[in-house]
Amino acid sequence: MPTARVLFAATLAWLLAGPALAAIDPGTLIKLSTSVLKVEVIRVQGGYSLGSGVVVGADSVATNCHVTRDARQIAVLQGGLRLPAQSQRVDAYHDLCLLRVRGIDNARAVEFAQAAIGQAVTAVGHTAGALQSSTGEVLALHRLDGAHVIQSTNYFNSGASGGGLFDAESRLVGILSFRLRGTTGHYFAMPAEWLARQLRDAQGEQPIGPLASGERAFWEQPLETQPFFLRAAVLENDGNWRALEPLATQWARQDMDDPEPWYLLGLALDRQDQPGQARRALECSLAIAPDFANARLELERLSHRLDLPPETSARTPTKNPAQRSAPSAPCRL
Repeated sequence: MPTARVLFAATLAWLLAGPALAAIDPGTLIKLSTSVLKVEVIRVQGGYSLGSGVVVGADSVATNCHVTRDARQIAVLQGGLRLPAQSQRVDAYHDLCLLRVRGIDNARAVEFAQAAIGQAVTAVGHTAGALQSSTGEVLALHRLDGAHVIQSTNYFNSGASGGGLFDAESRLVGILSFRLRGTTGHYFAMPAEWLARQLRDAQGEQPIGPLASGERAFWEQPLETQPFFLRAAVLENDGNWRALEPLATQWARQDMDDPEPWYLLGLALDRQDQPGQARRALECSLAIAPDFANARLELERLSHRLDLPPETSARTPTKNPAQRSAPSAPCRL
């Protein structure tokens, strides 16, 4: 059965190249080092694995379930202390496991915030035994289960899974989780909104132990059952515009209020030399979300290339539905 070419992330490296961003200052990073901890997992099949975790409350550390999936024992390293986890709350589908670790000070807990496209963010996690960071920006927000999965340019791979993605005010916007293999700018974090929801739910505490074989995150599912945005990301990365067109069409039909499938449909149509239909799809995306920067930029490029009047692309973005500009044709599929 085909699976998406997704490779879970597990460490973080410094990202020094690229434009300067409003990253967290060094002093704040030092402070965050007391909140982003190393997670050690003794596996039932022998050996151990490493990941990261973020202090989110008294005796509470958030990490990825793919880090702790095979655990016989879990410990969190805080300074020179190795603190064992007593229990966990598991949300395997969203790849968020909340560890109960006695001795974690609530003063180390981070605040939560929501991400925004174009926002400067800093990823913080452990690699090769040391805490390191990566600056980047939010590229896209993918709607899923009442929140938005964050796609950013922050490079990370093994060891940083479960680490934090922070805004310029050192607030947690997401938990570093996975990346698409062989691509740049395809790094994903689970939204803090899911984590906040999990913290509010006092139910579901369970002993430390391996998860059932069927408890897999949405990005680990067979390709045909993964969310639309991941299936589309693979096709877009491959430049498979012919396959992306029907997928985006199906997605838009199932979720008419999401601007992303209309944007991807416009992208696929434009790359197949159908500029008129591409323009209409991009206008539909902006009719739903006038502030959707990716669709606006693509529409401006298309209008400029064809020497057409910018129409929707030139209009001032607004969040007021009554003031949204209608596309040149009804948004029907």
